[in-house]
Amino acid sequence: MDDKTQKLSLKREVGLVGAISLIGGTMIGSGIFMSPQTVLYTIGSPGASLVVWACCGVLVIMASFCYAELGTVITESGGEYIYILRTSGPVVAFMLIFSSVLFVRPAGVTGIALSFAQYVVAPFYPECSPPVLLVKCVAAAAIITLATVNCLNVRFSMSVQVFFMVAKVLALAVIIVGGVVMLVRGHTENFEDSFENTNLGINPIGIAFYQGLWSYDGWNNLNYVTEELKRPEVNLPRAVMIAISLVTGLYLLVNVSYMTVMTPKELMSSNAVAVTWGNKVLGSWGWIMSVAAALSAFGSLNGTFFSGGRVCFVAAREGHMPDILAMAHVRRLTPSPALIFTTAVSLLVLIPGDFQSIVNFFSFTAWIFYAITLSGLIYLKIKKPELPRPYRVPIILPILVLIAAVFLVLAPIVDDPQIEYLYVTLFILSGVIVYIPFIHYKVCPGLLDKLTVFLQLFLEVAPAEKNL
Repeated sequence: MDDKTQKLSLKREVGLVGAISLIGGTMIGSGIFMSPQTVLYTIGSPGASLVVWACCGVLVIMASFCYAELGTVITESGGEYIYILRTSGPVVAFMLIFSSVLFVRPAGVTGIALSFAQYVVAPFYPECSPPVLLVKCVAAAAIITLATVNCLNVRFSMSVQVFFMVAKVLALAVIIVGGVVMLVRGHTENFEDSFENTNLGINPIGIAFYQGLWSYDGWNNLNYVTEELKRPEVNLPRAVMIAISLVTGLYLLVNVSYMTVMTPKELMSSNAVAVTWGNKVLGSWGWIMSVAAALSAFGSLNGTFFSGGRVCFVAAREGHMPDILAMAHVRRLTPSPALIFTTAVSLLVLIPGDFQSIVNFFSFTAWIFYAITLSGLIYLKIKKPELPRPYRVPIILPILVLIAAVFLVLAPIVDDPQIEYLYVTLFILSGVIVYIPFIHYKVCPGLLDKLTVFLQLFLEVAPAEKNL
């Protein structure tokens, strides 16, 4: 046999347009169509609501610049997981992957799928709320469809992402133009005394940020697929700058349009804010907004799937998950076992899933690990300044984002303690109990090895090397 065996690795298929679409297309999803009413209800006034949306955008831009430096110093896929592994060690990294694979990522997928389903069925139930079972069945169908797409072909998945990115930007453009027309006609009454009744408590501000930041979720998606990105040292910072600036501007203009067309009371009582806006501005064509919102959520779900499967894949490659999850299809070169596993867990989370609870606990957990990741960047800048950095940010930037992350984690607990936050914290810490026997001491039942071999043959997959 020839000693030179060809090694299996994921291809660099994602260019600049695909990168921008992956970030922007995942960010512009269900949030901007589902969260505005909750942000307004929590913070209490239209003016303060717009300030929250703007501050969320600024915070995400600052955080994404920090991640751009991390992505060019540590050029492996995996996002927070790989950065924490390289800076804080395997125990903390395993706590992240344990909570991420079993809760954070599936919760993100489930939350977007539920909002997609609500918009799909909304036109058929104009006078009442749709049946919960129907909504969850539609959400499950969307999850399974996109899992299949992502397992089949990376390039096709990216084409889907670009198409839906264009569709959702056009949908937001329609909302913005409609709002501008109403403003030009003199409909400014909803902005009079726009800061009246503002809730300035720590808890309302924290929860409003959670809901707003849910709409910006996906800003770090490109860091999960660094090994599949062409020229990451150039395209990663560039894509981040273009995509997040575009999304922040669109979100602010869309919220202004919502508040121009609807009174605060109408906005807060709406189940599907884009549909309510469409019915008031477009009349009999209002159903178009329901379709646009559904398409937007579908594209966001695709991007979340694309990156979420890679986190599981990278963790398995580092020995923190079963070996089968670190394998790729021998012909399609997609991490199909990791994607199938993510799909299965997401469908389980969907069964008891409630949208608002998912958003709050998702954001709480996510910002704990964002804080740890940013601490790692500060550590690298102080202790290892000699590392090559094609892109760098001033050290004050990660310090400011770290302070914001700590506030977002502590705010809801300090002002209004809820037992659920303790449960989430204990769940994250319970990762250590799993780590000690199964990862550190490698206690592995023989049955798992047999199952790995069976699944490897059944799914036609093989171990994949790093693509550095």
